[in-house]
This record gives sequence, C-alpha cells and structure tokens, in this order.
Amino acid sequence: MLGLDCEPSPLAPEHPFPAAHEDALTAWQYLRAQGFAADHIAVGGDSAGGNLTICLINRLRAAGDAQPACAWLASPWTDLTASGASYITKDAVDPLIHKGYIEELAGAYAGAADRRDPLISPLFADLTGFPPVLIQVGSAETLLDDSVRFAREAGAADVAVTLEIWPHMIHAWPMWNAKLADGRKALAQAGEFVRRWVG
Repeated sequence: MLGLDCEPSPLAPEHPFPAAHEDALTAWQYLRAQGFAADHIAVGGDSAGGNLTICLINRLRAAGDAQPACAWLASPWTDLTASGASYITKDAVDPLIHKGYIEELAGAYAGAADRRDPLISPLFADLTGFPPVLIQVGSAETLLDDSVRFAREAGAADVAVTLEIWPHMIHAWPMWNAKLADGRKALAQAGEFVRRWVG
C-alpha cells in the first residue's frame, strides 16, 4: 500500500501546491517502476494525506494512466475553502481542528491559487471513474462534512464508496491505534477493504 502522510516533503509554505503532488506522483512511479501492477497497489492517507491520495488518483485518471485498485481515506481534508457546516457545528467538540487553523494551513498550502481548484479541493472534482474508496471519519470532527460531502459526490459519480462515521472519534483517530482500540478496529477494517480490492 502506498501511504501518503499528512506531512509530505518538501513542506509548505516554502514549497506550496503543487510540490506535494509531484512527490506523490514520484512515489507512485517508483512503485510502478519496481514492477508492481497498478491493480496490486492501494493508495491511502489521513487528513491532508487523504487530499493528496485523491489528487494523485485524479491526476492519473486525467493522464489516462492506470489507477490503483482502491483508496483508503482517514479523515480526509477535501475542501480547502472550509465551507462545510461541521466546521461550525462540531467546533465545540473537536479538540484538534478548528476553522481558523484550517484556513491558515490552506493559505500556506495553496498560496495564491484558487482553493476551489479540484486539484487543491478534490471535493469539487469530477470523480467519474474513480476506484473504490473507503472513507473513515469521526463524528466529533470539524472535517466531518469534508468526508460526507465527498462520499456523496463519489456515489453520485457511480463510484463504489463506503463511508464509515465512527461515533465520538476525533480527527485521524486510526493513527492513535497503539493506545486506542477503535483505532485498531478502524485499521483492521481498512485492511479488509484493501484485501477485497487489491488483485
């Protein structure tokens, strides 16, 4: 599985969009050059890494290249315009991510580019032909609507999409799996999903 971390190198703001895209594409091309068939690769990421996962797949689709077998998104950041209602409705319960912080990060990443650009905010992309995707998000996240709205757009584009909203979970909770049972359960379910689709 090709995992795209939420902190790709080189980092913004010194290296804003599209620097992270180039890193993701380089990692993909490396795997392919090692002889891995595209349908033997799953791509996944959490938070900004989820954004990067979607954008990598969209770039591959636009170029007519082979795509990964499936994608796993944990608390993906799909809308850098921060237009989802959950930025307000979940603000009091989310201990990590708040709208002001998101806007600061979006500015550092996007620079002067339009944040509605589908390669920056993949919520606004045409998802026709996207591979099967599992989205896991916590109910206590301000980014909840980034997942719910993306899942709706994917489903409307006839993508095989599975959306899991985990009660009381916070942003990217599967990454806390060493101390959190629900994190381990989420990763186990992600593993089952990947095994179902990877050739």
